[in-house]
Amino acid sequence: MTNDHGQQVGPEVPGWEPRPWPEPVTLRGRCIEVRPLTSAHYADLFATTCGPDDGALWTYRPIPRPTSLAGLWMHLASHLDSPDLVTFALVPLEGDGAGRAAGIASYTRIEPGHGQVEIAGVLFGSSLQRTTAATEAVHLLMAHAFDELGYRRFEWKCDSLNEPSRRAAKRLGFVEEGRFRNHMVTQGRNRDTDWFSVTAEEWPAVRAAHERWLDPANFDEQGRQLAPLSVLAPE
Repeated sequence: MTNDHGQQVGPEVPGWEPRPWPEPVTLRGRCIEVRPLTSAHYADLFATTCGPDDGALWTYRPIPRPTSLAGLWMHLASHLDSPDLVTFALVPLEGDGAGRAAGIASYTRIEPGHGQVEIAGVLFGSSLQRTTAATEAVHLLMAHAFDELGYRRFEWKCDSLNEPSRRAAKRLGFVEEGRFRNHMVTQGRNRDTDWFSVTAEEWPAVRAAHERWLDPANFDEQGRQLAPLSVLAPE
């Protein structure tokens, strides 16, 4: 469309108003509960994400693996102190680790005036990786942002060399948008950052794919998926 000056402009967003700032709410799914992070979760998170064999979980994070509870405490306390982050503990509801925090994720880059929010700092402990609960946790955070808060854009970013994160974004229905070169210095190393997003227009199809995949009917008696999310996700 064009304006009165003959210039091309974007379509109007009817009735647009700034969206609410995300609050630290509890989001309950079938396999996992997303809870506001508190210091009560720190000991569980140290046990589930900071073991001697968990160094690889921290390769692409701002700091290397904390080797003491005090070190993790300081790292997570900085999340709670930041006005730019709303951070959640990811607590499985099933299995041996039921009731113990096994990961974290944050809302960041929150811009209520434009309806944009990013999921960031996603950390899945080894017991949570590649599980139905992990997928459901991201789905719950996306659904809250789009369906309850009315946001228009949900972002995912990762180190361009973090191939598991890139695969996860695509599997979850995010669209790759490009690469920011020399974007950060992380743990003393250069980081090029890849950007992904889902928009409000894309969300209904992405949500439907998530829900089909998460449906108990999509899993056999041993809990193995019958149809992968990559097949169900919209193209």
